[in-house]
Amino acid sequence: MPVVSGLLTGQVALVTGAGGGIGRGIALRFAEEGAAVAVHCRTSVAAAHDVAARIRDTGGRAVVLRADLTAEDECRRLVGEAAEWGGGRLTALVNNAGVQPVRELGGMTAAEWRAVVDANLSSVFACTQAAAEVMREAGGGSVTHIASIEAAHPAPAHAHYCASKAAVVMHARSAALEYGPYGIRVNSVSPGLIEREGLAEAWPDGVSRWQRAVPTGRLGRPEDVGDACVFLASPLASWITGHDLVVDGGVSARPTW
Repeated sequence: MPVVSGLLTGQVALVTGAGGGIGRGIALRFAEEGAAVAVHCRTSVAAAHDVAARIRDTGGRAVVLRADLTAEDECRRLVGEAAEWGGGRLTALVNNAGVQPVRELGGMTAAEWRAVVDANLSSVFACTQAAAEVMREAGGGSVTHIASIEAAHPAPAHAHYCASKAAVVMHARSAALEYGPYGIRVNSVSPGLIEREGLAEAWPDGVSRWQRAVPTGRLGRPEDVGDACVFLASPLASWITGHDLVVDGGVSARPTW
């Protein structure tokens, strides 16, 4: 069980793609630490309402907001609605929404490439830009992008995904440089393989190889990523910006030769 210490008391946070998986873990951890949470979804409406209900059941504040983040105007609308719900404030944004299709590079179309870039990278750009405008007026805030260890360790049939996540890491560093003077910190979190329902059945060989390779002996959990995001949004990270926090159980430290 996570340690609850009220690190985010008084904050208003927007978590994109919070209907399930990693996004759910982030949203719940933010609420446990005292933040009011805007739970974004595109198609996972029922799951997002379940997350919001769990937050409210424990005395927290939550709202569900829908948007298609591949459209810039939808990103701006989403951020505006989250800030309006928060009483004109938005202190934290977690850019978690994204896609991870499998497609060999040789057969990939330009349209397939653009679809991943729009979902994983362009949405991060637009949401961050919109959130920074709100945060700048309020004297600062934090933005955290969910990247991946595949930003540095490419996997077969994931060229579009790996490239988009590498760009997400560099966007965070660039945004940290430009938004820092306004009190806005921007970081990224790069998870390794995270447990989800049906993963072991769908990819038994991959899960087995991961478990043999990872020093800590297990897959990650959504709350592991949530803990990293809580830290980066909290006062404990007040002098941390432009950093990529790897959350992978140590698998990246394993020699490849």
